[in-house]
Amino acid sequence: MNRHGLFTPDGGPAVPEFRIGLAPIPVEAWFEGGEADPAGRKDALLREHPDLVWGETEGSRPGQAEIAGLIRDWLGHHDPEENTPPLLAAAGLVPDDLCLMEKREGQWTLTAASLCAPSFFSAPEVVGQPLSGLHGPVPGFNDSLLPRVARIFDHLRPGQIVARRNWTVVNDPALFQPDQAPFRARLPAQSLDEIAGSLHVRRERQTLRKAPQTGAVLFTIRIWRERLDDLLAEAGRRAAFAAAWDQVMSEAGAPFRTYKRLDLYDAAVRHRLAQAG
Repeated sequence: MNRHGLFTPDGGPAVPEFRIGLAPIPVEAWFEGGEADPAGRKDALLREHPDLVWGETEGSRPGQAEIAGLIRDWLGHHDPEENTPPLLAAAGLVPDDLCLMEKREGQWTLTAASLCAPSFFSAPEVVGQPLSGLHGPVPGFNDSLLPRVARIFDHLRPGQIVARRNWTVVNDPALFQPDQAPFRARLPAQSLDEIAGSLHVRRERQTLRKAPQTGAVLFTIRIWRERLDDLLAEAGRRAAFAAAWDQVMSEAGAPFRTYKRLDLYDAAVRHRLAQAG
């Protein structure tokens, strides 16, 4: 991906444009904020789609409680919510989705998750799955990346926080996208210009932090999104995005492009880039 440029989607902090890569961050930077009432949004989804947005496995409560305590301490909220799974209660305090990873039978496994801004998956699909199952659909992951990712989890030190960013292009701004099929179903009836006008850059900020007592690892996912048209309105950012798009479309293999659905939007992206000059 291209490694230059800055942008501030959704009023979020200025960050390097399209940069992907794991790096340590200070504890003070664990969460980025930027949402006045995350509990309001998440509680509404929990009422409407309880099985899609929350899941936990038996035996995960100690890890949940320790991680929830770290979040409350970071925020200065020291009173745990009663009669609610600890990770679910903590999820209402931050905009991020929260995923608890624990070592089960020698494999890092997703044992609890609050998913209110998922990128094309839901709690029943992922809770209880090991890393190999979580990333099985990603072309080449289990063959080349799985051992590396497992080592990152193994060697993460309590007190250390690492972060990375990821991005993709989608045709709807909704935060809650457990399945993008309904959004993609619109495409055949739309003109190229209509598709281009619907495109948004969906960016993920992900962090990892290990709890010192249980050894559980919290994986956080914060979604920022921005209209592609707004991004392309700035010449410097347009050039950065064009370079990144060209690179991923030329260097990523066809299975990965299909997995990310990038081929669906390639003509519309290039149409908009041509219009923007």
